[in-house]
This record gives sequence, structure tokens and C-alpha cells, in this order.
Amino acid sequence: MSSLPVSAPTVTPENEKYWASSAEGRLVLQRCDNCGVVIWYPRGLCPDCKSTDISWFEATGQGEIYTWTVSRRGDGPWKQAAPYVIAYVQLDEGPRVMTNIVEADIDSLAIGQRVTAVWDDTGEGNAILRFRPPLIPRPVSAY
Repeated sequence: MSSLPVSAPTVTPENEKYWASSAEGRLVLQRCDNCGVVIWYPRGLCPDCKSTDISWFEATGQGEIYTWTVSRRGDGPWKQAAPYVIAYVQLDEGPRVMTNIVEADIDSLAIGQRVTAVWDDTGEGNAILRFRPPLIPRPVSAY
């Protein structure tokens, strides 16, 4: 998908459902059944009330850029990918996710800009969550 490095994550019992859904191109999040908070990153207990009564739901994969920066350097494979965008995206469901913005003109990015989830396959049965601005349809030529 993007030209950014992709490495396989460490799958644990707490995040296994998230990573399995990522392979299907679906963003799933956890919600605390006790206090209702939506949880990011996947874990075994609610960070607000410490309850272990947590369930999963499918998220929209939509959000907006909360903040972003351009990295023009990097180490290892990230050096070859520069420049690239590091961002926090505020998901429509509430949490902020640290991620990359891909498939975008860096000079046109803005705080508050709408973005949608895309997935970079790791080749190991899961994918890394990244975001891109919505595609703008090209006008159809009359000729």
C-alpha cells in the first residue's frame, strides 16, 4: 500500500482480535461495558475504571487529523521512506491513535482534515493501521 516500512506486531491474548480483524481490513475497538469508554490501544482492562468487562465493536475507520508532523529523517528502513508523516488521528469513536498519513500531498495536510483508515499488510496475517485523506473523484471527461 504505502512505501513505509511494515513489520509484524507482537500478538498477545489482549490484542489478538484487533490483529485478526486488521488482516480483513476492519478496524475493531474495545469498549468498557462498565463505564462506556472506548479504549485504544487494545488491553485487558479499562484505563478509566479498571474493569475487565470489555467488549469489541467494529469502528468506522473514519477520523480527523488531531496533529501531525513531517519526518525528513529516519534510521534503517525509515531513512529510505523519508519524508513521511507521523500523526495523531482522532477517531470518530473518540480515541486518538498515533499513526502515519499516507497517499497524501504533505503540503495540503491540515489539522481537522478528515481521513480514512487504510491497512499495510505485514505478510504475517495482520496489517498496520494508517490513514489517508478521502479520495476525490476525478471529473469524467465528456469526450
